[in-house]
Amino acid sequence: MPFQKLENLEDIARKKGIKKIVVAVAQDEDVLKAIKKAQLTGLVLPVLVGDKHLIERSAKKAAFDISDIEILNEPDEVNACNKAVDLITEQNIPILMKGLVSTSTLLKAFLNKEKKLSKGNLLSHIALFESPYYHKVFCVTDAAMNIQPGLEEKISIIKNAVHLYHQLGIQMPKVGILAAVETVNPKMEATLHASILREMNQKRQIEGCIIDGPFALDNAVSKEAAKHKGIISKVAGDADILVVPDLNSGNILYKALCFMGGAVSAALVTGADIPIVLTSRADSDRSKYLSITLAAAIN
Repeated sequence: MPFQKLENLEDIARKKGIKKIVVAVAQDEDVLKAIKKAQLTGLVLPVLVGDKHLIERSAKKAAFDISDIEILNEPDEVNACNKAVDLITEQNIPILMKGLVSTSTLLKAFLNKEKKLSKGNLLSHIALFESPYYHKVFCVTDAAMNIQPGLEEKISIIKNAVHLYHQLGIQMPKVGILAAVETVNPKMEATLHASILREMNQKRQIEGCIIDGPFALDNAVSKEAAKHKGIISKVAGDADILVVPDLNSGNILYKALCFMGGAVSAALVTGADIPIVLTSRADSDRSKYLSITLAAAIN
């Protein structure tokens, strides 16, 4: 069954035991606050990579005792990211987290073909949201990775999100393909993609979920709005996964939910051998903690 609170992820994660997590360029106070809580909760055992002096200073500000935590001193950001990625295979670490470094720098290290961690699959960003205005936790994808995904990319984005839901024990998530309107318009690519994706799902070319669309946002999340427009669908008003047309719309929706909609999020990059905790600097400590919890829950 879908869950109503992101805190429910803690129960799922605890059942799977303590997981190691490596933080690349770990001298970020907010990240360390989130790591501290995740460690105290019994979810993770951290390994910190970065400028040791700055890590210790940030940990002090975060009131985080790191005297017993493994720290690899590497002041250079690029080298720190490479060392963090190397540790994934050397120590069999199942979670990578971004610290005080750009996403591009971290992903360049992670996607190095010699490290063989990406599996050749499309990576996509998945954000789970808990909103005071929706009856359950839901997902928005992709708000941070794929700029203008075509049909093939959207298939991979959907499969990544559905796989995550299966890992959380939700066997048949409802996927709503978003557009500006709920009818197919040949001049609007998002609606054409939605129609094809729905048909592929009906023909079991995309399995493990129920796909419908195109949906304007209101129809995907409000049964009343869908009823008013005469939309009959198992997904309408009850979507688990919202697939956005492109990064611009996804990022706007993501930040509108967080900064104007009173929602809290947990976000990961998926599609590789391990999840990458990839949060924005503007995300709250709680969001960062919940993102770590999500990563621990799907391992």
